[in-house]
Amino acid sequence: MEPTNIEAPDYFHKVVDCQWACPAHTPVPEYIRLIAEGRYTDAYMINWKSNVFPGVLGRTCDRPCEPACRRGRIEEEPVAICRLKRVAADNKSDIADRLPPPASARNGKRIAIVGAGPASLTVARDLAPLGYDIEIYDGDAKAGGMIRSQIPRFRLPEEVIDEEVGYVAALGPTMKLGQRVDSLKVLLAQDYDAVFVGSGAPRGRDLDIPGRQEAAANIHIGIDWLSNVSFGHVDKIGKRVIVLGGGNTAMDCCRTSRRLGGTDVKVVVRSGFEEMKASPWEKEDAMHEDIPILNFLVPKAFTHENGKLTGVTFEKVAASHDANGRRQLLPTGEPDVHLECDDVLVAVGQENAFPWIERDIGIEFDRWNMPVVNEATFASTNPKVFFGGDAAFGPKNIIWAVAHGHQAAVSIHLLCEGQDVANRPAPGVTLTSQKMGIHEWSYDNDISNALRHVVPQRDKAEALSNVRLEVELGFDQKVGFKEAQRCLNCDVETVFAEPLCIECDACVDICPVDCITFTANGDEDDLRPRLKAPALNLTQDLYVSKTLPTGKVMVKDEDVCLHCGLCAERCPTGAWDMQKFLIDITQAEGACPTRTGPGHTRMAAE
Repeated sequence: MEPTNIEAPDYFHKVVDCQWACPAHTPVPEYIRLIAEGRYTDAYMINWKSNVFPGVLGRTCDRPCEPACRRGRIEEEPVAICRLKRVAADNKSDIADRLPPPASARNGKRIAIVGAGPASLTVARDLAPLGYDIEIYDGDAKAGGMIRSQIPRFRLPEEVIDEEVGYVAALGPTMKLGQRVDSLKVLLAQDYDAVFVGSGAPRGRDLDIPGRQEAAANIHIGIDWLSNVSFGHVDKIGKRVIVLGGGNTAMDCCRTSRRLGGTDVKVVVRSGFEEMKASPWEKEDAMHEDIPILNFLVPKAFTHENGKLTGVTFEKVAASHDANGRRQLLPTGEPDVHLECDDVLVAVGQENAFPWIERDIGIEFDRWNMPVVNEATFASTNPKVFFGGDAAFGPKNIIWAVAHGHQAAVSIHLLCEGQDVANRPAPGVTLTSQKMGIHEWSYDNDISNALRHVVPQRDKAEALSNVRLEVELGFDQKVGFKEAQRCLNCDVETVFAEPLCIECDACVDICPVDCITFTANGDEDDLRPRLKAPALNLTQDLYVSKTLPTGKVMVKDEDVCLHCGLCAERCPTGAWDMQKFLIDITQAEGACPTRTGPGHTRMAAE
């Protein structure tokens, strides 16, 4: 194998598994260390730069970072990264003096934004300080999009939404709330320099099965029903409720039903429990509130009597695989199941609706009636129109919408500066030694053996009594510190200097996970199985040195390394160093000028 190029911007980024997995690439270990130091406001601002809504996401994120967490490779549970984000949000001081001020001068460019959800607000957050005149259109009376309309208040208090949406509004965009855009052609005729579409996936899928029209009064589309609850238009439901669907929206529907009068609430899913799209913790929360989840039942008909819903008939199915290994659900032949109910909430998916986008304005649509959007630039086939969030590629989650918004803002800024939007700015990368002495480091490298701490919850009876009473109470500072100590500091990298190595094998002897091997070189397929601990995870790289005086190379498996620093402490010549890696993902403010500064290098993207 060729020696590893550790100067490539993505090499160590990929090793920081949590940050690599986060769509917005938030520097997770960095802000967790600050929480452990009690520097909550600093930790919050690191999050605010990357994910814009730390208090919201600290309660509601789908947590793509946590399955990637290196802690989960040495014990069952990863670090509670998401809930630590909330610790920073709950304990920060006033951040008004840390936010970008409204632009003192305008640059003469006008940007229209359709929708006031997380992707749109991220675009506004990035562009407003640069002097753009930004106008945000939304049909709702308050900004926030699905954050405000679809996430129940018992998961996300309104004051948290108001606070973090308010930080963006304070940057000076013109908020045209209560103004729905009915024609993109008309909007483009208003001579905007660019338009960003962040209108979400506003339409819930329906079920066209017998009885749907006859019993329509008590059959509700899940996302619409949640919006009506959020805005105070609905405050009750029948005692017996069936929720159809297995995603997070279904979990929100069933838990909301329990708070609005549903005493017998069931979730019915066509797939198996493990295949449900809902996050594992969402399913656990629903079951904790005495809501059963019934699997492998496909709705066949809504039953009704004299125009009133009486229940749902289901066909029993089982999972099977065809000759090509494709999974399918086939009827078992058992008798149908009938479940009585007063109301049904249909939460079987969401889809986009673009009746307001004319088909003669240069925007190409695919066979699924979705706009054709470049996955890197978020540009449509009309060079002035960009998409992001659920409107770009279908329903995902808040953190993906934020990531889309950052990249779309970069593209809009490049467009308005007359540059090629496909020329993506490279990130800034910093590696800084943490050495304070021969065996001392500037960070705490003791590894906590504590298991993951449980987030305290409000008493169940009290929580179910009020749809606006937050269930999770969050970590206090003491428990937040203990949970932060579980982080393995994956961004503090082991960096090897070949000229200093005397091949004494001291690092090999002391490594607690056998991730270092001195051996003859070979191709990757040859090297991986003959390391001291076979490197079987092909998604993580091998760190290979240049050839040493004996003809051997040092090979380190990045997959199992704990970043404990014992190799660097034990090395008698200082051939190993612990260096903190920080990657600065370019946002709109740094997209056009070249950023320079001590210890900060703009590297070429690979």
